[in-house]
Amino acid sequence: MWLLRLAWKNLWRNRSRTLITVSAVAFATFFSIITGSLKEGVFNNLVKNIVSSYTGHLQVHQKGYQDEQILDNSFKKSALLEGIIENIPETGAVAPRLESFALVSSGELTKGCMVLGIDPEKENKITSVKEKLVNGRYLSLEDRGVLIGAGLAKKMNVSINDELILIGQGYHGSSAAGKMPVRGIVKMGSPQLNDKILFMSLPAAQELFGADSLLSSLIISLDDNTEPSGVAGSIRAVIGDQYEVKTWGEILPEVKQHIETDTNNMRYVQYILYLLISFGIFSTLLIMMVERRFETGMLLALGMSKLRIQWLLITESLFTVMLGSITGILMSIPLVLYFKNQPLRITGEAAKAYERFGFEPIFPASADPMVFLSQGLIVFVIGLILSLYPLYVVMRMHPVMAMKK
Repeated sequence: MWLLRLAWKNLWRNRSRTLITVSAVAFATFFSIITGSLKEGVFNNLVKNIVSSYTGHLQVHQKGYQDEQILDNSFKKSALLEGIIENIPETGAVAPRLESFALVSSGELTKGCMVLGIDPEKENKITSVKEKLVNGRYLSLEDRGVLIGAGLAKKMNVSINDELILIGQGYHGSSAAGKMPVRGIVKMGSPQLNDKILFMSLPAAQELFGADSLLSSLIISLDDNTEPSGVAGSIRAVIGDQYEVKTWGEILPEVKQHIETDTNNMRYVQYILYLLISFGIFSTLLIMMVERRFETGMLLALGMSKLRIQWLLITESLFTVMLGSITGILMSIPLVLYFKNQPLRITGEAAKAYERFGFEPIFPASADPMVFLSQGLIVFVIGLILSLYPLYVVMRMHPVMAMKK
């Protein structure tokens, strides 16, 4: 106990020196948290864009659908199958879909679009389509109207209550054609989806494509921080070989590869930051040891053992690094919360590159408590490791030489 009291008093005998050291650790922790928070926020946002805009975390298809995405590879809607999947602990919502492509026409304008037949209430639990409505009203299961992406609506020059003609190929090569009113306009997070997506109720899509009671996929959301590949294995084990279960990364491998590449690049940036942090903390320790050289030599000359002095210095370092880490965490919280609510927006060519991948060009921050704790702990450990240097200096110190001016 005497050691703790002495170490604490020693810190404040020279307030300027202590405050400089604490500030070095605090700013190191601050910058480490900001970079870590932005890294986590950016990639979480990319995954969220994918999951909440279109794919879900997992999809269940008829075997072979991923290789040949046509209506002939559909499967029968089954309440039993949905129930089995919903009973797996990590799964959240399950939504049925019938997906295909069609030409959509209004007046003299014709564009290709992706048609999603959905159960409006179940779909909204996964992709929050209702919250993306910018004009008009949401669909019901009995509705025979459509929701259209804001980009596609602009290209087609249509608004609420205008009629669209859809022409495509139905189940087993049959013709698919219909005239449907626009009930609402939705703005999707992905610019690509915004320019080509069209929603209609599942019964309306089944009727349009002549695919009575058929589905192309079941879309599944998972609980937060759940690894999709593990749940995919659990689902495969209970639904059999007739179906295939794909994670969002398997459905969009180029997007997953892009995220992994950027994650690795950001990791190298963080390693460089940790190196700079180490130099910053080490330089303050060097100054401290030069200033305290005479004091340490005096303690040795008065008979204090090197072991006790080393314990005293490591305790002081523990206090200093802990104070710095906690201060850095407290300093970072307001800025992280600000960037979470007001994300950095990318412009220029970088923004166009993100939009080509279907991502929003923004850099939000993550306010996950683990970011603060993990980065604070990393800087804390760096500080403690560097604090071994004073112990090495004391071990080799000769009291007479240390007290020489």
